[in-house]
Amino acid sequence: MKAKLLMIQGTTSGSGKSIITTAICRILSDEGYNVAPFKAQNMSSKLHTIPGTADVVAQAQAVQALASRKLLDTRINPILLKPVGDYKSDLILAGRFNSTISSRQYYENFVMQSGFPLVLNSLESLRNENDIVVIEGAGSPAEINISKYDIANMLLAEKVSAPVIIVADIERGGCFSSIVGTMKLLPRRHRNLVEGFIINKFRGDASLLLPAIEIVGEMLNTKILGVIPKIDLKIPDEDSLDGSKCNIDTISTPSLDKNIDSIADVVRDTINIPLVIRDIIRLNMP
Repeated sequence: MKAKLLMIQGTTSGSGKSIITTAICRILSDEGYNVAPFKAQNMSSKLHTIPGTADVVAQAQAVQALASRKLLDTRINPILLKPVGDYKSDLILAGRFNSTISSRQYYENFVMQSGFPLVLNSLESLRNENDIVVIEGAGSPAEINISKYDIANMLLAEKVSAPVIIVADIERGGCFSSIVGTMKLLPRRHRNLVEGFIINKFRGDASLLLPAIEIVGEMLNTKILGVIPKIDLKIPDEDSLDGSKCNIDTISTPSLDKNIDSIADVVRDTINIPLVIRDIIRLNMP
């Protein structure tokens, strides 16, 4: 049987979707599921070389593989863009350098013609070997200027019928407006894929958010699944907006694994992830 799918998107870059994805992968692995992470298209300068090979994946996906208790595999990150300046990036496909490409060339000549088929093939292969694949989105799904090319978010979710949870960062302010704005900018067929929101990086008494949570829930006819407190742990991340200075090569695996467990515990204490996910994708107990 093919793996079930769950997609974690964010209202913005730096919302913490990489960390939430990492926590969910560990929680599901702890529950006994055979789980794999996946990110269709990643733009990052933080790369990790798969031991014993010349292949690379984004650092965040390497951490998520560890959280899933999986050996690294280029299928989890089929398209990787490493910025090199002047609106150009090194295009890395299935772990190997392909070419240096401009943003215009990427969108007009590559992403839908060659990129999307590679993404779908990689995801299909992972689905044949796992119980669940947790897909991380990129940036925001409401970037309407590139929505017809956005294979890392709703185009992928729609194609593979993946339910979506969206993470919103409350630390920088504007959390509820970003939730409402994201939903209002999505076409109806994409709004219908959204199962709920997670509010992330909150400092303080979460009960103070209840009036706003109720108003937004009624306005959008969707759920706020939980409020995650600000987590100050050393976990490598791909996005400079998250403020992480940590690198996967500078900390030991036992230390990193312990931090992953700590993050998973915080998320588990706030949201009953196994129950929420079973409700969304109807997973059976392993």
